[in-house]
Amino acid sequence: MSAEAPPDHPQRFDAARWSDASSRESLQLIAASVAQMVGFEVAVISAVHGEHLVSVAIEGDADVRATLDGMLTPMANIHAELAVADDWGRFKFVPHERALADDDYRWIPDIAPGSDADSWHPMDALLAPLYDEDGELRGLLSIDLPISGHRPDPTQLGLLERYAAQAERALLNALERDALAQRLRLSEAARQVVRFAVSQADVEAALDDCRPALLEGYRADDLTIRTYPDDTVGSGGTPSISVTERVRAQVRELSHACWGQQRVGVLTDDWFDDTLLDEHIARTLIRVVVDLGFRSAMIVPIGAGQRCVGHLILFRTDRAVPWTRDERDGALDVARDIGHAVLTSRNLAREQRLVSELRALDTYKTRLLSTVSHELKNPLGAIAGHLELVGATPDLSEDTQFSVSAMTRATTRISRVVEDLLTLAQLEDPETRETGTALDLRPALSAALESVRFAAERRQLLLRLDAPDGPLPACGDEEGLERVLTNLLGNATKYTARGGAATLAVTYLDDQVEIAVRDQGIGISPQDQERLFTEFFRSTNPVALAEPGTGLGLAISSRIVSGYGGRITVESELGEGSTFRVLLPVPTP
Repeated sequence: MSAEAPPDHPQRFDAARWSDASSRESLQLIAASVAQMVGFEVAVISAVHGEHLVSVAIEGDADVRATLDGMLTPMANIHAELAVADDWGRFKFVPHERALADDDYRWIPDIAPGSDADSWHPMDALLAPLYDEDGELRGLLSIDLPISGHRPDPTQLGLLERYAAQAERALLNALERDALAQRLRLSEAARQVVRFAVSQADVEAALDDCRPALLEGYRADDLTIRTYPDDTVGSGGTPSISVTERVRAQVRELSHACWGQQRVGVLTDDWFDDTLLDEHIARTLIRVVVDLGFRSAMIVPIGAGQRCVGHLILFRTDRAVPWTRDERDGALDVARDIGHAVLTSRNLAREQRLVSELRALDTYKTRLLSTVSHELKNPLGAIAGHLELVGATPDLSEDTQFSVSAMTRATTRISRVVEDLLTLAQLEDPETRETGTALDLRPALSAALESVRFAAERRQLLLRLDAPDGPLPACGDEEGLERVLTNLLGNATKYTARGGAATLAVTYLDDQVEIAVRDQGIGISPQDQERLFTEFFRSTNPVALAEPGTGLGLAISSRIVSGYGGRITVESELGEGSTFRVLLPVPTP
C-alpha cells in the first residue's frame, strides 16, 4: 500500500457515464471508419481514467464488445508495452514475442498465425498514443485483426495516421467536455448546499437535507455528515450508516489530519494514503467500508480557519470510478463553506443564548428594583410622618430640632432615590413603559425652566429660552419630557459657576426636533461621556462628586426619550461646558 495510487484490478467501467452522448457517438464513428476504411475488424478508442485505460468506443463483433466493453487496463501495462514497441510514426507496433503475458486486460482473437513473415499474430498489437497539447498521454487508438491477415502496408499506415489525428482531436474534445460537465455538476452541488446551509438558522440540524445535492453532484451512492460538538453546542447531521464509537473516533482523527493538510482522504477496498493514516487504523476503516457494501470512500474534513468541526464521507460501490482531482478539490471547498456556516450558526446560537440570559437578568434586575423600592417606600413614609410630628412638638431643645432636621433631609434624599428606582423599573418594564404621543413642547419647556429658576437665581445664572414662536410639535408625554428637561437644566445650573448662563434651544431638523441644553460648566471628560447614561454612574471629576446625586437622573432621562423613539447625545470638553441634545420625532400631519 502506498500514497501514490491504488493497486490495479480487473474491474468494469460504465462508459455511458463518461462524457456526453454526442462525444461518445463521434468517437464510435471514428472507430467504425478506421475498421471499415482501412481494412481491420477491430478498432478501439480508449481514454485514460485515473490509473487505468478504459474503452470508450469499440468497433468489432459481439465477442470483442463483450470482452472489451467496460474493461479497465492498468496504465502500468500500457506504458510497459509502449516501452518495447517498434516506432511506426504515430503508431507503435508491439510484436507478439514482446507482448505482455497478461490475458486479463486484453482481447486475443481466436485465429491461427500465418506462415508469412508479415502475417498478423493474435498477440500482435498496433497502438497510437493520443496526447494533449502538453504531451500528456490521454488515450489510445488500438487496431487489431487486419482483414488481409497481414501487417498494414505503407498505404494503410498513411490512412491510419489520419484517423489517429482525428481520434486524438475527438478524444481531447470529449475529455474537455467531460471535465466541464463535471465542474458544472460540482458547482451546482456546491451552490445548492451552500445556499441551503446559509439560509438555515440551525445549520447542523439541517445538514441531512443537503444529501440529495451532494449525492448527485459527486456521483456517490451514500454519504454521512457529522459535526463535532464544541463546548456548548451538540453534534448535528445524522449519519445514514451506523458505526461504532471507536471507528467514529478514528474517522475524527483522520478528519483533523486532513484539515491540517487541507486535503481529503481516500480509501478503497485495499488501498489507503499512508501519509495520512497508520496501517492499523487504515485497515479498520477499509474493513468498515467493505462491510457496508462499498468499494471506496472519500473523507472530507469540514472546518473553518484552524478548526475542524466535522466530516463528510462520500461512498461509492464502483471502485472503477476514481475520485477525480476536481471532485476532491470541490468537496473540500464545499466543506469549507459548510464549516463557515456551522461556526456562524453556533456563534448565533451562543449569542441568542447570551441575549436570553441577559434579558432574564435584566428582568430580574427590574423586578428587584421594583420590589426593593416598594418595600422601602412605606417605611420611609412612616419615618417622614413621625419626623414631621416630632418636629411639630413644642419646647424641643435646639439639639433635638437639629437632629430632626438632619433626619428629615436624609429621609427626603432616600425617598428621592426610591422614587428614581421605581421610575427606572417602570421604564425598563415593557408593560408599564410610556410611549410618545403628539404634543406641544412649550408647556414642558416652561415647567422645566420654572422648576430650576430659584436655584439659578441663587447662583446668579442667566436662563435663556431660544425657540420658534407658536406651537412646538413633538412626540412624547408632557410629564416625562418635563422630568427630562428639568434634570438636564438642573445639572446645567448645578455645575455652572456663578454669573454664567444656561440655554434651552429648540430647533427643527426635517422629521426631528432638537432640544439643546447648553451650559458653561466644568465639562465632562471623554472617558466619563462613554458611561454617562449608565445607572448609578457618577463623574470621576472631584468637583462634580462634591455635588449630591444618585447617578440615576441621566439614565432615567435616556430611557424616557428612548421610549418616545428619540435619543440623547452629549458634546463636552473639560472646562468648556456641555451641550446635551434631546432628539425627538415630529408627529406626521
